[in-house]
Amino acid sequence: MSFRLQTGNPETLKVGPADDMADATGQMYPMETEDAILFWNRIPVRLEYRYDIPVLLDDLIPLLEEVQNPAFSQTQVHWGSDTFSTEWNIVRDGDSLRIDSRWDSAHGSYEFLLNDRSQLTVGIDSFVAEWLKVLRRITSDLIICHVRLEDDDIAVRAKALLSKTS
Repeated sequence: MSFRLQTGNPETLKVGPADDMADATGQMYPMETEDAILFWNRIPVRLEYRYDIPVLLDDLIPLLEEVQNPAFSQTQVHWGSDTFSTEWNIVRDGDSLRIDSRWDSAHGSYEFLLNDRSQLTVGIDSFVAEWLKVLRRITSDLIICHVRLEDDDIAVRAKALLSKTS
């Protein structure tokens, strides 16, 4: 498979009330903990739970909802973390997604390699299932840590996505 995510087992910190799921995620994981790893065309890309993933959440949830819609045809998403900055043009091709990417930064400064392998095709179900592993990790940790969210819209939508696969 050319697209896969490995969630790891990050430590968690005690968190008080948080503005939203992204804010809580940034507070809940310490700097020095295990990262998630995204495998893009067999190239491992680190995603820090404390910094990268919180920046992705507000775009990730709507993206996963969108690509599962039978009427979905194409979209563009820009992941804008300092250490995970990439733009993906995503087009539906039957039951698959064709993703054409442009990488601006990644941990390890090997954007050139990612840009050399910028195109990827992945089944829609596989794409969603891989990202759901990360969402399952975060939502589970939010529950275990008893985090209260002021704005729970993204968290509720994440749980709805997860409930479709249970």
